[in-house]
Amino acid sequence: MIEDSDAWSRLDALAKPRRSLGRLEALAARLATIQQRLDPVTRPRALTLFAADHGVVAQGVSAWPSAVTGLMMATILAGRASSAALAAAQDCTLRLVDVGAVTPSPRPWPAHFRAAAIAPGTADLSQGSAMTVAQFEAAWAIGAEEAARAITAGNAVLITGEMGIGNTTPAACLTMLLAGAPVAVAVGRGAGADDAALATKARIVADAAARAVPLLDVDPRAAIAAVAGFEIVAMAGFFAAGAAAGVTLLLDGYVATAAALIAERLAPGTARQLIAAHRSAETGHGAALAHLGLEPLIDWEMRLGEGTGALVALPLLDSAAALIGDVALLEEVLAAAGAGG
Repeated sequence: MIEDSDAWSRLDALAKPRRSLGRLEALAARLATIQQRLDPVTRPRALTLFAADHGVVAQGVSAWPSAVTGLMMATILAGRASSAALAAAQDCTLRLVDVGAVTPSPRPWPAHFRAAAIAPGTADLSQGSAMTVAQFEAAWAIGAEEAARAITAGNAVLITGEMGIGNTTPAACLTMLLAGAPVAVAVGRGAGADDAALATKARIVADAAARAVPLLDVDPRAAIAAVAGFEIVAMAGFFAAGAAAGVTLLLDGYVATAAALIAERLAPGTARQLIAAHRSAETGHGAALAHLGLEPLIDWEMRLGEGTGALVALPLLDSAAALIGDVALLEEVLAAAGAGG
């Protein structure tokens, strides 16, 4: 079994000044221990996006209407969204899964799309439970199936992301519920909420999280289902299945990290397979990462979602793998010099 110390021994033996590449070496060590090999690989890699709508949008928590979810799904499938452009730039395949959204047009669907909608969207979490436990299990299973699909395809690094207008509201609820963050930290502006929308969002999140707390120890799935989103639960199932299979999971932003909180709660140890790509501009993201014990690679104030932060960080994984796997050992260089002399 490759321990962290084994990876550091390899890095310290490379033909370079010891620890001269700073946090890149720490990333290389983590990648090696996650993959259990001193020559980790980062290709092929795959991004799976889960889409869903949220009933709570009707309460004015978002700057955008739910119809934008479907419009953006169509843009992703056309290859013109930020996630699609960045995935292409990073040689990363992209698959879009409709877990509970208004599906885009036109039909027929392309091969990189899966229609697996559980319902048109979640119920309004400000009025009651966002989903039933049965719907929670269905969303989790969809995520787990997608992780298995990506692994079977031979991918070394898996990324998951989301598309769902209003989904920073359930993400904030989950960060309060599972990471213990106060409402002032958990709730941010999301995709541009104004002051009035932010105040409404904070009130709704605080109330919904408070209702869920008493359930958490008794029936954690019911507590989480009360405040989650279909795409968030699907990402949680994706993380848990990927971690169980031992693959490298590159974690995106706030909403994806809320999903990781669910996965770690229900499948402890999931976080050991996660590499946090970035810290978003949402204040709750830092609290969620801290709860998981994860240090982000970059802090560039991104908050788009769609897996974009993870895609931007992919070259750092490539660099870390190249460092630990391809650089000569100092003893090899000295031996070669001695043979030549």
